[in-house]
Amino acid sequence: MAEGSRSDGWMQVGADWESPSPMRTDIAHSARIYDYFIGGKDNFPADREAAEQVLALRPSLALAAQANRRFMCRAVDFVASQGIRQFLDLGTGIPTSPNTHEVAQAAAPQSRVVYVDNDPMVLAHARALLVSAPQGRTAYIDADIREPATILGHPSLLKVLDLDQPVCLMLVAVLHFVGDEEDPYGLMSELLAACPSGSRLILTHGTEDFSDEAGAEALRAYRASGVNLHLRTAAQVLRFFDGLELAEPGLQLVNRWRPDNDLDRRARPQDITWYGAVATKH
Repeated sequence: MAEGSRSDGWMQVGADWESPSPMRTDIAHSARIYDYFIGGKDNFPADREAAEQVLALRPSLALAAQANRRFMCRAVDFVASQGIRQFLDLGTGIPTSPNTHEVAQAAAPQSRVVYVDNDPMVLAHARALLVSAPQGRTAYIDADIREPATILGHPSLLKVLDLDQPVCLMLVAVLHFVGDEEDPYGLMSELLAACPSGSRLILTHGTEDFSDEAGAEALRAYRASGVNLHLRTAAQVLRFFDGLELAEPGLQLVNRWRPDNDLDRRARPQDITWYGAVATKH
């Protein structure tokens, strides 16, 4: 057994647990607002206040967040069905079942998953809840997606994932928190460059393409809470997939990507404000 690992397949590397960022519960955090949207309990008054202000203007955002979560599960299952056994989940958010490793390991128990987030609350819950199947491995890295070199060279990642073999990069509802001035396309290029041929990308991203004045007000409320949100058009989201082969049905609103339930089939475009797609690197 590797140093620092447990019999349940969870990698515990000292740097992952000993020096998390300080937790600010008085300031709204995107991961905890999202947790509130999907019905989670791991949020604080500041998060709930910000979420309710946004929902008062755009009640359908909770439905959109839930549709986004269902897309994630379908996409991971799809990628696992294609033989991918390694997943790098960037900006994972607060653990809410089913998690990436639960979906992947249901399809293939030997799947390995590394989660990355920079919220101390995510870290605290990851220790207790993200328990791998014994055949697989799961690890958590306290890091910011704006520092891909730190993530890609992290000892925890290198102990769990083999970057010489195909990896599924996951950026689910995270890049819309990265502004243009922070070069999100450059970040994506750096992450993809580290992945070999045959790797996959699962990505979702918020959009204003179907928005109205209520949506614009909700966006202003989100930003007023201290959470910088940068929504992008379909063409701008598609740029993240440059050089990759999109799986059918291509870039779609998340509810329209291989829907398997009536909630997604019946949802209106103006209520589902995230695009999503899966792609392969050749």
